[in-house]
Amino acid sequence: MQLNEVLIKDDSYICDIVTQDYRTSGVFLKYGIDYCCGGKLQLREICDSRGLSLDNVKTELHKALQTVNAANSLDFNDWDIDFLIDYIEYVHHHYLKKNLSSIEEILRKLIVSLKLKNPSLLELAQYFASLRSDLMPHLEQEEKIIFPYIKQVAHAYKNKDSYARLLVRTLRKPVENIVHHEDEKLAQYLHRFRKLTNNYTPPPHSSSLHKACYNSLKELDVDLMQHIHLENNILFPKALAMERELLAKTG
Repeated sequence: MQLNEVLIKDDSYICDIVTQDYRTSGVFLKYGIDYCCGGKLQLREICDSRGLSLDNVKTELHKALQTVNAANSLDFNDWDIDFLIDYIEYVHHHYLKKNLSSIEEILRKLIVSLKLKNPSLLELAQYFASLRSDLMPHLEQEEKIIFPYIKQVAHAYKNKDSYARLLVRTLRKPVENIVHHEDEKLAQYLHRFRKLTNNYTPPPHSSSLHKACYNSLKELDVDLMQHIHLENNILFPKALAMERELLAKTG
C-alpha cells in the first residue's frame, strides 16, 4: 500500500507511517529516528524534539513513496502470518546467525590493528559481545516457542477450530516481555553503537578495515530495525488481536 498525503499527518505515529509503507523507514533512519521501539511518538513530536522542519520531513516522506524499491515497498502488513513469520526467520534470523560472529571478528581485528589506541572501540566491542549473547537465546525463544504458538493461534482463528479455548492461554505474557524488555534492550544497544561510531562514520583517512567494520555495523543496525518493526508493529499486534477474539468467543 502506498501512503497518500492524508495518511502522513502531523499527528501520525512513526510506527504507523512505516507500517503503511516501509519505504518511509529510510527517512527516519537518515535522522536517527527509531521507528521500531520509539515509534509511538507522533511525527510532530519527534520533529519538535529534534529541531527538524516538519514540512521538510513530510516532503521527504512523500518523495520516498515515489521511489521504486521492491524490498522496501512490500506490504508486510497484508502478509499471511505464517509467511511473515517465515520471512522473519529466513531473512532476519538467518542474517543474524550468519553475520554476528563475522562482525565481531572484524571488530576484534580492528582493535588489534589500532593497538588499543581507540578506547571507544573497546567499549563498542564489549557492547557488541553483550548484544550477541542476548540475541541468540532471544532468537531461539522465538523460533521454538513464540512463533510456533502464533502459527497455531492463526490457524485456529482462520479455521474456527474447536480446540481454540484450550490453545489460547499463554501468548500475551511472553509477547509483552519481548516487546517491552528484550526489544527495548536491542534498541539501547543500537543507540550506543551509533554514539560510539559517530553514526557509523569512520574517521578521516581510516583504513579499509575500519570502514568495513562500520559498514557492517550499519547494515546490522538497519536489519535489526526492520526486524523489530515487523515483530512489534505488525506480527505481535495481529497475533494478540486474534488471541483476544478467540478468548472472547470461547468465554
